[in-house]
Parts: sequence; C-alpha cells; structure tokens
Amino acid sequence: MIIKHAEKIASSEVLKTNFEGLGYVCSDAIATAVYLACQLQKPILVEGPPGVGKTELAKITSEYLSAPLIRMQCYEGLDESKALYEWKYGKQLLYTQLLKDQLGDVMRGAKGLDESVDRLHQFGDIFYSEEFLESRPLLQALRAEDGAVLLIDEIDKSDQEFEAFLLELLSDYQVSVPEIGTVKAKSKPIVFLTSNNTRELGDALKRRCLHLYIDFPTPALEAKIIAQQVPDMGDNLRQQLVDFVNELRQMALKKVPAVSETIDWARALLLLNVEQLDRQWVSDTLNLLLKFQDDIEVVEPELNQLLSGLKK
Repeated sequence: MIIKHAEKIASSEVLKTNFEGLGYVCSDAIATAVYLACQLQKPILVEGPPGVGKTELAKITSEYLSAPLIRMQCYEGLDESKALYEWKYGKQLLYTQLLKDQLGDVMRGAKGLDESVDRLHQFGDIFYSEEFLESRPLLQALRAEDGAVLLIDEIDKSDQEFEAFLLELLSDYQVSVPEIGTVKAKSKPIVFLTSNNTRELGDALKRRCLHLYIDFPTPALEAKIIAQQVPDMGDNLRQQLVDFVNELRQMALKKVPAVSETIDWARALLLLNVEQLDRQWVSDTLNLLLKFQDDIEVVEPELNQLLSGLKK
C-alpha cells in the first residue's frame, strides 16, 4: 500500500494540505507523524485527552488514501476470538452432521484401526480449515489485498494480556493461528492505536510504535478548525467562542471541553442565531460544553468575569 499511494504521501506538507481539504485541520507535528508512520511502515500510537481528533485522524487517513478503514474498539475482556478470528461453528455443525451421515462410506474398505483413524484425520484437517474461519478486524487487515488502515481504538481500555497479544502483529505484521499457522500481511496496513491514558501502556508496545501526543489545540489552530467545520460563523463570534473555551480549559474541572464539544457548541450557537456571546446565551448552552453538573456549578458564578475579557 505504501508504494501504491506514494504520490499521496510524498511529504508531510502534502498530507497536511490535503487533510485540510478533507476537513481535518492538523498541526505540522501531526502531519509529520502520519507521514513517518506511512513511510517507515510502523504503527503509530496516538495519545491525548478525549475529543481532540485521535480517531478522526485514522478516518481521514483512510479517506485520503482511499483505503478501507478496519476499526477495532477495545474494551475490558477483549480477546483474540473477537479481535483476530473465530470458527464458524454453525457451518462446522452442519459439516459434522454430513460427516456422520457419510461415515459408513468413509470407513468402507478400511483395514484395521490405524487406517480408519487416518481417514478420520483427513476430515479433521478440513474441519479447521480456511473455509470455516471467520476473520475479525486484525485478520481482515492482514488479508486486505491492497492494504488497509487498521484503527485499534482506545487500546488503554483493553487488558494487559490483550496488549501483549498484539505485539507480534505490531512488530512483524503477522499473527499466529494455532490450527492454521502464521498469517502474514499481504500488504502491510497502516496501523493507528489510540489511547486516552486511562492506564499506562507497556514498554514493549510503545517500542514498536511511533508516538504522537495530540493535546488541545492552540487558540489559533482551534479557530481554524471551527472555521473549517462551521464556515457560516462570523469571525468575531468564532474568536469569542475560542477564547472562552480556552479560559475554561485553565480551570480545575472534572472534564474540560475538547475540540468536539467546541464544534458542537459552535453549531448550536449558529443554529440559535447568536451574534455575540453574553451571559444568557452561555448559561443556556453551557451543558453542551461541560458534561458534569459539578463543572457547570463551578463555572456559572465566574461567567461575568470570563465574558468580560472577551473581545467585543
């Protein structure tokens, strides 16, 4: 896939410009990290607070490269049967019934126990074969003929055992299926792992990946993001919105607003025909920015002061 899309990933500047054309505004550091991950054929671990565009980065890369996006959402208790493969048990049961019906024909003419067992073993090999295998996200990504973008989302929510299970795939782009053997990638996928830092990831996983930390954007970059996502919003209101959100992020809140909340708030204000932030509009829509009532109760008494510093 790297060779096929070489012209699309000629440089980090090319990526940044074209990502922006598709609606994803990113920093030079983000574009450079994706460029290096593609060129070096290494997985990229994207960390940072929720809502800053980690998952969207994988999606936009898939869209830009016209490569299928294969997404695996991680959770506690995730194991290889859900992530790698499982057997088509219904089809195996039908095959067992067919074998039972034909058992007399299979054994006819067999001389002795050894020959009978050998004949049964031939059917056993078929029982655990490719045609009975149900591919899950990891195996699908390895089997994609022209490559794919594999998103392993919120890896920090999985168990350490599953994290260890991923190491073979992340280092060699292959996995081991006990009944079949080693399955190697037909075309190496571009692998994104995302983490919200709910737990510390192991050194072995981090060594196999390029690292990218996406923090909350600077006010200038966030204004550019809002202009891209909510183009009908006026310059003055957009700047007030960005400055207000930036002030909230300096406060001791349970969850400060992320970029996704800023975009939702901007769209809501536009829908409400707001031309300038004032206490009433902010108070009525504060629940779009803050997801905990405790945070709202902390911010509301400070609204006059927060709004007084905004450019009119």
